[in-house]
Amino acid sequence: MGKGSRRGAREAQALAALRSEDEPARRPVGVDRVEDGYVVRHVGTSPTAYRCPGCDHEFAGVPHVVAWPEGDPDSRRHWHTPCWTARTRRRRR
Repeated sequence: MGKGSRRGAREAQALAALRSEDEPARRPVGVDRVEDGYVVRHVGTSPTAYRCPGCDHEFAGVPHVVAWPEGDPDSRRHWHTPCWTARTRRRRR
């Protein structure tokens, strides 16, 4: 077994551990709930590109989270699901 394949296996294990820690149980799409003063909605895929405020990367075509402060729907933002889950562990970009 070459070095590349061991490194790939370690990276895959690390990624799987991160996903299992960060991704909550699948939530019904389109159902609003309140978390820490934010209204949160899990949404399906969309061809529109959004910029995640958690990691500052653009994304399109993946299920994600839309969140906004209660009472301020004009401030809604589209987040990667793992970025939303990890928002309390890192600063917003």
